[in-house]
This record gives sequence, C-alpha cells and structure tokens, in this order.
Amino acid sequence: MLHAVGPMLTVDVGERTATETAIDDLLEREVGGRAVATALAHDRIPFDADPFGPENRAYLSTGPLQQSQMSFTGRMNMTGLSPLTDGLVSANAGGYLSRNFAGAGISVLEVVGESDELLAVHVSDEGVSFETVPELEEATVPETSAYMTEHHDLGPEHCIAIGPAGENLVRFASVMTFDSRAFGRGGLGAVLGSKNVKCVTFEGDATPAVEVEIPDPPESEIHREAATSDDRMRSQGTAGGTEFINEAFSLPTRYFRDYEFESVADIGGNAVEEKKYKKGACSACAYACKLPTRDEETGLETEGPEFETIYSFGAMQGVDDIVDVMHGNERCDTLGMDTISAGVTVAAYLDSVDEFGNAELAQEITEKIAYRDGVGDTLAEGVDRCHDELGVPNYTVKGMEFAAHDGRTLHGQGLSYAVANRGADHLYASMLSLEYSGELDPQGTLGKADTLVEQENHNTFLDTGIVCVFGSDYATDERLETLFDADIDELLAIGGRTVERERHFNNQRGFDREDDTLPYEIPDLEDAIDEYYDARAWNADGTVPDAALESVAPADD
Repeated sequence: MLHAVGPMLTVDVGERTATETAIDDLLEREVGGRAVATALAHDRIPFDADPFGPENRAYLSTGPLQQSQMSFTGRMNMTGLSPLTDGLVSANAGGYLSRNFAGAGISVLEVVGESDELLAVHVSDEGVSFETVPELEEATVPETSAYMTEHHDLGPEHCIAIGPAGENLVRFASVMTFDSRAFGRGGLGAVLGSKNVKCVTFEGDATPAVEVEIPDPPESEIHREAATSDDRMRSQGTAGGTEFINEAFSLPTRYFRDYEFESVADIGGNAVEEKKYKKGACSACAYACKLPTRDEETGLETEGPEFETIYSFGAMQGVDDIVDVMHGNERCDTLGMDTISAGVTVAAYLDSVDEFGNAELAQEITEKIAYRDGVGDTLAEGVDRCHDELGVPNYTVKGMEFAAHDGRTLHGQGLSYAVANRGADHLYASMLSLEYSGELDPQGTLGKADTLVEQENHNTFLDTGIVCVFGSDYATDERLETLFDADIDELLAIGGRTVERERHFNNQRGFDREDDTLPYEIPDLEDAIDEYYDARAWNADGTVPDAALESVAPADD
C-alpha cells in the first residue's frame, strides 16, 4: 500500500530539543496524514491532558501524494487536543506548505512542551533551530510572514503561524499558512499559542530513503481533468452554491432565527466573482478554485470569502454587503481565527444586543475577540461557554459552532453533526452533498447510519491520503485504489479505525452518548443514533469497547 515516508520529528519547545523517531510500521499500516496523526495523538497525549498544558501535543502530518505533482494534493493535516471541544480534533489546510514540509525529510512534526519565550522554530533537511522572537509578540499573520521573509528568506509558503488570537488563547484560533489558508476548526492556533510558538518554518530538498512512486495514470489524468474542468467551483469557489442552498434548503440567518436570507444575492457567488481579480490555487493544483478578491473602492484585498464565511459573517449576522463579509474574512485571516466559529460567535453577540446587520459593530467585536479586549474576552471562549452570559441559545455540538448546512432541514447532516467526534463540522462526513444532490432524501434520519459511517470513513481517508475533498469527482474510488495500491474497503477501514481512535480518546475524557445531541429537534434522532452505534459496533452508551483498539504508535520515552 502506498504510504508516506520519513521519520517523526519531535520538537520539545521547552527543552529546545529535536528528536527523530522511525515510524515506518505505523506509516505502512495507516498511510499518513490524519490517520497517523490520530494514532500518535491517541497513544502519546495523556487522556487527562489540559489542552493549554505542556503535555498536549500538536501533530502536523503529510501523506504520500505530497511527493507528487498531482492536482488536489497541496494540503496537510494537523491534529491535537482541542481547547474548544476538549476532544481530539483534526484540521486540514491547503496552500503551498506541503512540498516544503516534505522537502524537510519528515512525515510528521510533533510539537510538545511549553516555551518560556516566544519562539520561531526552523525545520530543514539539515536540522532544527530555535529563535526567540519577542519582536513578534501579537504580530499579525502577514507581519510574521514578512519577518520570516526578511530575516530568513522564507516566505509564507514555508510557514505555519499564529496571530494575536492564538497568543491570547482564543479557543477557536487557527494555525495559518500562506497567510490566508487555515487549519481552522477546533482552536489548534491556541494550542501553539499555549506553547509560545509563533511560527514554524520548513525548507529542504531531501530525497526519501525509499522512493514514493505515484501511479500514472491516474496522476496525469486527474491533473488534466482538473485543468480543463468547467465546474463553477473554479470561478466562484464554494460561494457558488449560496443562492441554491438558500432557496432550496436553508441558510441559517440572524443567529438561527431565520432559515433564509432575503439579501443573499448581495453576498452570494456572483457577488464574490465580481470581486475576484485573478486565479488562485494550492500547490501543484490545476483546478485553481481559490478566490483572490479585491474591492477597488476601499482597496481591500483578501482571499474569499468562501461559502462558510458568507454564512457566518453575512447571513448569520444579518449583513448584506459583500465588502463587509470580505472585511470579516480578512480580519480572521490576519488575526488567526476560524471564520466559522468567529462569525457565529459574533452573531450570538449581535443577537444579545439586538444589532443584527450592524457590520461596523461586528468588525469591532471580531477585533476585540482576538485581543480578548472587553467583551471580546468573554466571546473568545466560544458560544458554548458564553451563551448563558449573553442570554442566547447554545447552538453548538460538543462545544463547536455550527457550519452553514442546516441540520434542521438536512436531517442526515443533522445526524452527522450529533455523532461527529469533531462536533458541528460539515466536512466530518459531508452528508450534505448527498442530500443537496438528491441522492439521499434530506428528510428523516432512520436508515442513514450505514451511509453516514461510509461517508465518515471516506472523508477520513481523504484527510489521510491526503486528497482535497473538492477533488472527489476526479480522485474517484477506482482511482484511489490504483493510487494507493489497495482495495477501497482497505482504505475505508483505515478511516474507520481513525474515527474509532478519536472516539475512544474522547471517551476517556468523559464523552459518551449524552454528548451526541443537537440543540434542536429532528425526527427519530435517538433511534438513528442507536443505528449508528450498531453500524460502528460501539456500545449503546456511545463508547468504544476497549478490546476494539490496539496501541500502534511508538511509546513516548
């Protein structure tokens, strides 16, 4: 089976040490990316760890396809114990980092410990160095990239970095790369912030000890089809579905008070495309679905907004000007915050003060959150921890704010939100894609458990490979079998083991069936959850039988 190659590099930022560990057996079994990182996190992070404590660990990992030049592979995975959900979380980001990371000659970076000074860590194929960077305290993400470019000739394509939000332990702070690409959900930026790590750079041209041979075809076929596709995603990104979702299903509006946004045309796909001024892509990808946008009147430039940001900084806040949504997007990228959680949390605040549609206030509050200034200190904890003080409903699952795809009308997606280890995240299983397309009736939850399990396992393997979820129509199951030299059932089994490890880790932290719930009612939810547990062969209380798991990661010395 095709798998990533190279050792794990453990960087202890408190001790200022770097150690390589061979993990060949783990890579051969779990391929790379999310599966390998989750196995390491499960076996090496103490079950009782504090997300902000030195015993928490952050894993940055790559897959075998990052050794290729195939479209849809310019991405990486990051995993750790989330300060937002208090369970394991994995996030996925694009950009141009993956090839530079692979060039450093490692498959996984493990960050542990806690520095007493603000640090930049430099990883190359020649070794690791540590640099104290007090001058970067509360620097924005672009300011940090500019510093690394000036002092080390390493641009944003070589960096992961946090902004002020990460340093100030905002629970939904992102880790950023290429300035505008985010390891967004779950607060991994705050994990690096708690370790006093401002940025990590990667460079090198290491050749793997064992060559990774990518089958071609389908490598060149996928690249050619990506380059010639006329998919609307290439011109409008995920924003292209905004009006369709609003009209045919629902677009949560004004902090879930309404199901559709009357001004959707002013912030949807066409409005975004009008502001797009050039093409944008991830490393080696010919699909080029990114959205560099500019407002000529104000001079504002940003990347996006994508659909989720249109939802969180537009409809959810009652804001009907695409430029205001662009401002929200740009602030989150610059300050280092997940646009979904940040926008929804700001919407909850606007609800509490009856100020829906006040874009100026929304931007002010977004800034305050990053610096924990005034009411921003309360909101930086996320909706789950501050909703009582605000006097608004708690629209979260497992502490994570909802993505846009409304489980109140997409019941399979609602079931997915309820049981997902990551919480209310839309990409954990992407049931929404089947319900939007009509392949699955959006009404009802019963009889959907088997499909949900398959979707979870499939998406988990895409994060393991690593293949962009937007490449699913091109990297078909048949092609995945050829690329990875394995039957699709073998690949899905890797996904299933990974979901099970996440669940088992969370179980040890106290998560069980009571956490698999929603803040609203959908049909037959409890019976559908029973079906899901049966399909997973889990216990009726939502826990994983201990006998189902084995330790596969190297022990921590």
